[in-house]
Amino acid sequence: MQKPGQNIDFALKETSPKIGAGAVTGDKLSCTYDLVEQMHYLYVRVVKAKELPGKDVTGSCDPYVEVKLGNYRGMTKHFEKKSNPEWRQVFAFSKERIQASILEVIVKDKDVMLDDFIGGIMFDLNEIPKRVPPDSPLAPQWYRLEDRHGRKVKGELMLAVWMGTQADEAFSDAWHSDAATVGPEGVTNIRSKVYLSPKLWYVRVNVIEAQDLIPHDKTKFPEVYVKAMLGNQTLRTKISQTRTLNPMWNEDLMFVVAEPFEEPLILAVENRVAPNNDETLGRCGIPLQSVQRRLDHRPLHSRWFNLEKHIMVDGEKKEIKFASRIHLRIFLEGGYHVLDESTHYSSDLRPTAKQLWKPSIGLLEVGIISAHGLMPMKTKDGKGTTDAYCVAKYGQKWIRTRTIVDSLMPKWNEQYTWEVFDTCTVITFGAFDNGHIPGGSGKDMRIGKVRIRLSTLESDRIYTHSYPLLVFHPSGIKKTGEIQLAVRFTCLSVINMLHMYSQPLLPKMHYIHPLSVLQLDSLRHQAMNIVSARLNRAEPPLRKEVVEYMLDVDSHMWSMRRSKANFFRIMNVLSGLVAVTKWFDQICNWRNPITTILIHVLFIILVLYPELILPTVFLYLFLIGIWNFRWRPRHPPHMDTRLSHADAVHPDELDEEFDTFPTSRSPEIVRMRYDRLRSIGGRVQTVIGDLATQGERFLSLLSWRDPRATTLFLFFCLIAAVVLYVTPFQVVALLTGIYVLRHPRFRHKLPSVPLNLFRRLPARSDSLI
Repeated sequence: MQKPGQNIDFALKETSPKIGAGAVTGDKLSCTYDLVEQMHYLYVRVVKAKELPGKDVTGSCDPYVEVKLGNYRGMTKHFEKKSNPEWRQVFAFSKERIQASILEVIVKDKDVMLDDFIGGIMFDLNEIPKRVPPDSPLAPQWYRLEDRHGRKVKGELMLAVWMGTQADEAFSDAWHSDAATVGPEGVTNIRSKVYLSPKLWYVRVNVIEAQDLIPHDKTKFPEVYVKAMLGNQTLRTKISQTRTLNPMWNEDLMFVVAEPFEEPLILAVENRVAPNNDETLGRCGIPLQSVQRRLDHRPLHSRWFNLEKHIMVDGEKKEIKFASRIHLRIFLEGGYHVLDESTHYSSDLRPTAKQLWKPSIGLLEVGIISAHGLMPMKTKDGKGTTDAYCVAKYGQKWIRTRTIVDSLMPKWNEQYTWEVFDTCTVITFGAFDNGHIPGGSGKDMRIGKVRIRLSTLESDRIYTHSYPLLVFHPSGIKKTGEIQLAVRFTCLSVINMLHMYSQPLLPKMHYIHPLSVLQLDSLRHQAMNIVSARLNRAEPPLRKEVVEYMLDVDSHMWSMRRSKANFFRIMNVLSGLVAVTKWFDQICNWRNPITTILIHVLFIILVLYPELILPTVFLYLFLIGIWNFRWRPRHPPHMDTRLSHADAVHPDELDEEFDTFPTSRSPEIVRMRYDRLRSIGGRVQTVIGDLATQGERFLSLLSWRDPRATTLFLFFCLIAAVVLYVTPFQVVALLTGIYVLRHPRFRHKLPSVPLNLFRRLPARSDSLI
């Protein structure tokens, strides 16, 4: 799977993990978690205790439970002065790290100096039962506490102890022995979680007009505009052209908002009194809960809203009784898809309104197995380490695996499922170092990212690959490790899936009432900020730096490297056309006489039987497709360093890519980069000028800009019309083809007469200053 010229370290590798797909575990088919390797755990569910004896002078106790297995120990929280506490906490011990044969569950009394022993229970690991879902959870039982010598003492503890796998329902909320070094306050930051992006709407505010405005200075014509504010978003209309007290705009303002709606829409009518001096003529607040929702392009009714205005009287705010009005049409757009990620890597293309959703066409199942060869992201006790977790985003659903503490080869083995509504979507995986546990930097550092486009996956096939994690640093591209994934796309309806290819990519409102490129870019930026803020408020939070990295928030920033990569992508697309042109030139120059003669024969047949042209073209395309089937890609696409021009990028171009916006570099460096951009811009300007010149020359054939050239062209057109009227088309085509394919002996190296005429035609470049 290594591409030509690509570093083998950066290549995709096919793997053969011991996943449970089709495997039999005991007498049960392991189908729930069939895309990951099974990990066995000892589970201890501590429910509650009763009738615990008092150990303090006051006769009360502050109980907590300690679960001990070899060198690992987990503790519940303690209660103050409570003899019948309830904990309802689960502990999970990884079987592969167990080095003891006895499990101890001890109830202790919290004390200032030394915690008192109340009682305990011991379990032989060989006697612990096994549980495999979908079995019902094991019912907890009451156990009588014993002292250190095995004698029964006062007090009972309700427990459930069993051996299970990561498919167990208790797995996600359990305390894990893998994270034994993390204190109770950091446990919430290492658990696996599923998040949902907030439901996003576009808000369209059609500002129509205002009436009865009262400016402070009535002697001047007002210069009135409307300022709309929604959260951190602020937009303004243009200054009204009707400079009266009843101005008109009929202008649309677009916002992004998320459910539940927390802030009202604030509209203020302002008068431009002087530069940087605006007077508020009135304002109104509109709660979005009361706003109409539109599902299609049909217009909704407009409404008048009263504008409030306050004046200061003796230092107090007083409202003016006579209110101006503003005429608005406000609605929530349910027919658009709110773009919150880069359009090239969209994971969801459905409209906002759920009524417009079509049924799902399949399921995407992903097993996040492990990572290996990770770079140390921090230093603990003098050695480099990483506390790694993985995030995956598809549609509105985000997942975050648990954090594997202090490991450069973490094993997650967690499996997740998404509904698929369109195969022309991308799932994104990101690996991060957890910086919010003891010893962390307070910021989650990116380790790398992987994207998989669903349309490149075959149905019902399991893809198991190790993907390189690549990150750009100011020093260049670095491989920070590899992540092992298992991916399966299951099609629920082949007909619906194939029908999807005939449908528009975006909801129909994007085509009936399209938004401008600038609007989409601004709205996407606002949507990203809203999603980032909402997910950052979850528990545990999905940090802002994680969300921004997953959503490619900086993909629109200038990069010389990306510009080069895109230029060579265009050249690669055009290379096929260039190859055909070279091949045709070889045919015309009789480099291979046999091929040229065959082309002559084929050409004569197609001219004599023109009805065979289209069938021949489509048959040729069909045969090419069948021929290429043997070499079809057998693995998902991945990050290509060669395509990205990441393996040979100039250090200064890298420094420019990592520069802030606005720039923080010295004036000398900025001047050098500006001059470089001017040089590139000059070459682009020349190419665009040449294209414009050719187009203007073509237009000047009939414009009489050059009367002699136009006369010659018209004379040629008249003769051609007469000849073509009296000559059958097949004869003309046959003669033209034979002339074009003539032998080199009948050619000369000088340009042809039509080309000489075209190059002599005038263009408007002479008129440029």
